Amino acid sequence: MATRSNNASLSGLRVLICRPQPDADLLADHLKGEGAQTRVLPLLERRSLPDTPQRRTMMLALDEYRHVIAVSPGAARAFVEYAEDWWPQWPIGLNWYGVGSGTADILREAGLTVTVPPDGFTSEHLLALPSLAKPAGERILIAKGVGGRELLGQTLQQRQARVDKMELYARVCPDYPTKTIDSALTAFDPHAIIVLSGETLNNLIALGENTDHNLKLRNLLVPVAHVAETARAVGFERVHIPQRLTPEGLIDCLMQLN
Repeated sequence: MATRSNNASLSGLRVLICRPQPDADLLADHLKGEGAQTRVLPLLERRSLPDTPQRRTMMLALDEYRHVIAVSPGAARAFVEYAEDWWPQWPIGLNWYGVGSGTADILREAGLTVTVPPDGFTSEHLLALPSLAKPAGERILIAKGVGGRELLGQTLQQRQARVDKMELYARVCPDYPTKTIDSALTAFDPHAIIVLSGETLNNLIALGENTDHNLKLRNLLVPVAHVAETARAVGFERVHIPQRLTPEGLIDCLMQLN
């Protein structure tokens, strides 16, 4: 596996980005601006779900909710696109939240005022916000994909909120030929791999473990502690959690790699 000295920029650093599109290309542009060489290999693909009467009912009743939470950039984009067909103007009086700064930015671009935790980017940080501490009796809508972490919904229900989950897409692992995986891992020989969800990590292991004998020696950037624990448990030796999951935060973390 390639080695690299610790420089003050990303010049010469090879980074494999495994985020879904379009986030992967957007991040690649940021890293290239800092001198990194990048390769994009999305290990999650979002597939839209057909509309349902239940989803339409939730959207028509959007103005009856107190809080609306998007759990990811993909959820925020899908929700905004779907809502545009029903709400030419956003209803007033709702509290909007994004799990992570990228999610919040997408909601802001749609003209919404978004609340984000001041000190973190996870569901746990969001649940610590005073406005969600005592939501008993309040209606909360969570925009999400099928599956994923259930901490938000479960905790808010335990706090006696009335929680509805609007599932907008399914996440699937792309079907890549072996030569594509080999090119991204063995041939490109990345110094670091960016894997920003537990499901993405699982897909990386499933697709790459038998292709790249150096896979678990590579630097791995993951979003939160529980994903880092999973990575270490299966043998990854160089696991890093950026302080922020913004492009700037990922760049800061990459600059610290040896």
